[in-house]
Amino acid sequence: MTIIIRILILALLFIFSNTYGQDFQGVATYKTKRSIDLKLDSTQMNSDLQKQMTEMLKKQFQKTFKLSFNKEASVYKEDESLAPPQVGGSNMAVRIVGAGGGSDILYKNTKNNTFTDQKDVMGKIFLVKDTLKTFDWKLESETKYIGTYKSYKATFTREVEVISHSSFNGASKIKDDTIKKEKKLQTITAWYTPQIPVNNGPENYFGLPGLILEINTGKHQIVCSKIVLNPKEKINIKEPTKGKQINQADFDKIMEKKRKEMLERYAPRNGRRGDEHIQIRIGG
Repeated sequence: MTIIIRILILALLFIFSNTYGQDFQGVATYKTKRSIDLKLDSTQMNSDLQKQMTEMLKKQFQKTFKLSFNKEASVYKEDESLAPPQVGGSNMAVRIVGAGGGSDILYKNTKNNTFTDQKDVMGKIFLVKDTLKTFDWKLESETKYIGTYKSYKATFTREVEVISHSSFNGASKIKDDTIKKEKKLQTITAWYTPQIPVNNGPENYFGLPGLILEINTGKHQIVCSKIVLNPKEKINIKEPTKGKQINQADFDKIMEKKRKEMLERYAPRNGRRGDEHIQIRIGG
């Protein structure tokens, strides 16, 4: 059955590929949201404050992105005009380390199997250049419509590391025994349409015979809300060039160090109320 589905999809892709010319372009708009499971000691934060913080965090992850694409490459960037406002009050601020800023630009070239990710980390610009990580997609028979596009289901499973920090006891240094790391299996579900014959999608996702319109990781969801094909004004898909060039592995090491520094910087200390600054990292 899987082989038959694959043949049918590839046949559709061939038909649509011949329909569109070499100058085929498009812009897809995506909405993101994330479920938040916030658990803190009741002695540190009451239930009303936890609910307030959960809603604030949810709003921070409700963003709008645009994917500008052609048959070989794409640029994925947050729509800054619709960026969520910074959240916080007179006695509480929420900071999310590594969540990405409005100036971040992700360029993917699926023909060359490479990417360039321009990242703004607390005012310092990095240019992460590396090889695209492929996904072992399993093509499923299930279909549904996303807007007017008939979409097909695909899945893959990967192991992810979830890191949490449980110490808010006023220590100025983060102790290793307060950082919990655990491995979990995560299933990624994608919905793609062969009606748009590009091997691309939001964030770092790609590798399916058609544009990916939806991604669901269980906690994180990305859904396409609008598509414009071959707009009147030609799209300029350019690889970003600003920032210190680095590979993905080295960038991950820098980010891990930055997260720990931020936890230590905003950890409650003697004479400081524990609800002034709360640092949370959301995994998954």
